This record gives sequence, structure tokens and C-alpha cells, in this order.
Amino acid sequence: MALLPFSLPFAELEVGHHLYWQIGDLYLHGQVFLSSWILIGILLALVLVGTRGMKRDPVGLQNLLEFLWDFIRDLARDQIGEKYYRDWLPFIGTLFLFIFVSNWGGALIPWKIIELPEGELGAPTADINTTVAMALLVSLAYFYAGLSRKGLRFFELYVEPTPIMLPFKIIEEFTKPLSLSFRLFGNILADELAVGVLVYLVPLIVPLPVMLLGLFTSAIQALIFATLAAFYIGEGLHEAH
Repeated sequence: MALLPFSLPFAELEVGHHLYWQIGDLYLHGQVFLSSWILIGILLALVLVGTRGMKRDPVGLQNLLEFLWDFIRDLARDQIGEKYYRDWLPFIGTLFLFIFVSNWGGALIPWKIIELPEGELGAPTADINTTVAMALLVSLAYFYAGLSRKGLRFFELYVEPTPIMLPFKIIEEFTKPLSLSFRLFGNILADELAVGVLVYLVPLIVPLPVMLLGLFTSAIQALIFATLAAFYIGEGLHEAH
């Protein structure tokens, strides 16, 4: 970056280093892809092992997977409704499981032992690119649900109960993905930074309660994101009253 005559030297400083993959003129954030693939691989392995040789009375990993299935099913049914939730259960379940595994993986997996040419691995959800991408997927799902169910009548909600609400409803559509993405990103990044600072200052004892609290809040963040995603989709599907 060229400096203007009055610019200060620290204007050239860069915060953090990242691993990028170049495909033509496109630069991909390699760290996020690598950590995401690792965590998706772990999740798929758990599912394959847990569903192999399934028993009538579930035990062990099969029991955990069935508990997760019931939990996600109830979440989707409560927010979307009995009539439509089955169509959206895979989407909501994928969001919840990916965010949950990413959040916990960032806290439990020793990523630093995997050396990269530049940067380091960490929770995919601690990167704003990941959370924004998922929030945009939720917005697309919301519009798809509404348009596929109601057609052009879907846009009537923007002028209800009065056309004066139109600009406010449009602004609301922009704030939904922003709040979804920044809430998740901010909480996970703040947790990682807090644990990192405490480990550096007072290792061994003091960081442990913070890490346990981080695991709890990470699970809550996955639940909040999936619940809001299901709520928005349900909002697009149901008629306004």
C-alpha cells in the first residue's frame, strides 16, 4: 500500500497472517477450509460409527445420536410447525451440528500442532467469512420458503399492517443476517482470545473455568443460531395474522 506524504509508518501494519489459496484471480481462505474439512470429517466419522449395527435399545454413541436427532427435531418442529418442519429438518440439523462441532472443536482440538506455511488453524466459526456465509444461507432459505409457499403474496408482509412499514421491513431483512453472523463470530472469537490471554498470563489453573464456561457458551451459540434460523424460516412459511 503506497503511503501518502502525511501517513504514519504504522499504517502499513497488518493484524494477523492467513493462509490463502489462489485459484485464478480468486483468493480462498485456506485456514477456514482446512479446519472445516477436519471437523466435518470428525462429525461424519462419529455418525458412521454410531449408526453401524444399530440396536433396538440404543447404547453409547447410538444413544447420543438419537438424543441429538430428537433434540433437533423438536427444535425445528417448535419453530417451523408440525406441517412443514420435516422439509427443513436436514438444513436446521446441519447448521446446528456444524456450528456446535466447530465451536467445541476450536476449544478442544490442539490446532497449533498442525503447522501451516502461514497463519494457524482454529474454529471456523471464529472467522467472519464462515458466519456471514451461514447467515446468508439462512436468509436465502427464508426467502425460498416464503416464495415457494406463498408466491408473490410473500411480499405482502412488507406492507402489513400499513405501507408505512415498508422501509423498516426492508432494513430488518438486512439486520437479520448481520445479527446472526456477528453474534456468533463475536462470541466465539472473544472466548478464544480470553482463553489465550489467560493461558499466557496464568497457565494451568485459572484458564480451566473459563474454558468450561466457553464450552457452555459455545453450545448456547449453536442453539441460538439454529433456533433463529428455524424461526425465520417458519416466519416465511406461515401466513401473517
